[in-house]
Amino acid sequence: MDEVIETTNEAAEDVNVFIQYLQDHIPNLISFAIEIVLALIFFFLGRIAIKWIRKLTRKMLERSNVDKGVETFVDSLLKFMLYGILLFTIATKFGFDTASVAALIASAGVAVGLAVQGSLSNFAGGILILLLKPFVVGDYIIEDNHGDEGTVKEIQLFYTKLLTVDNRTVVIPNGMLTNNSLTNVTHMDERKLELKISISYESDLLKAKAVLADLIRKESRIMQDKEHRIFVDELGDDGVILGMRCWVSTEDYWNVRWDMLEGIKLTFDRENIVIPYRQMNVRIQESN
Repeated sequence: MDEVIETTNEAAEDVNVFIQYLQDHIPNLISFAIEIVLALIFFFLGRIAIKWIRKLTRKMLERSNVDKGVETFVDSLLKFMLYGILLFTIATKFGFDTASVAALIASAGVAVGLAVQGSLSNFAGGILILLLKPFVVGDYIIEDNHGDEGTVKEIQLFYTKLLTVDNRTVVIPNGMLTNNSLTNVTHMDERKLELKISISYESDLLKAKAVLADLIRKESRIMQDKEHRIFVDELGDDGVILGMRCWVSTEDYWNVRWDMLEGIKLTFDRENIVIPYRQMNVRIQESN
């Protein structure tokens, strides 16, 4: 019984100590809670101001007719800097020593710099892309190292976003795009269309060349004022390989290519010009 009483007394003493501690520190707790609330309010107001500044900057860049890639890059950089300033201001305004915060940021900057060397390379790559302009937003590019390709949609601080023909988004680090070769498919307004078609050795060669010339002449999207050629490219194992070269606008390239291939097949069928294909003859010999 004495043990129970002693335990109860100790618990009561602990409760009294806790209550006394709260009473002694209630002003400090209330002050701290008020600072937290004010910091949160300041943060949300700062977010609204940052959104307004970014929106105003985007409108100014649009009126200046700058490249879309420059616009997205500046927006990303501005967002990063403004949020950094906002957090630093909150830290210094609500009880943190300015020198301590600056020292902490400097130390963190060194550590982060060592940890994100690749990101810094990507940041530098983004600046080089905007200065040298190997591509701009809207170009169709192929990254030669890994074969990623698509239409450039955004050039951000560290990454470039491509949209593929089947509506997938490919994110490529800017450092990779500046340190490796790439092909800008749509940089020029005109592209050379080159097709190779095989016909059998028994088919009329001159007739086949005349058919190809007629198809080129009838296709309005082919530039008739530029040189076009039809030639024997190779005498292959299975047939005579004809080559055809002409010029089209870059935006019409694929549609013209597909339509020409279809037209060649249909016309060759009508004119009895045979397109050879590999065959395997199997002979079965019966044993007695």
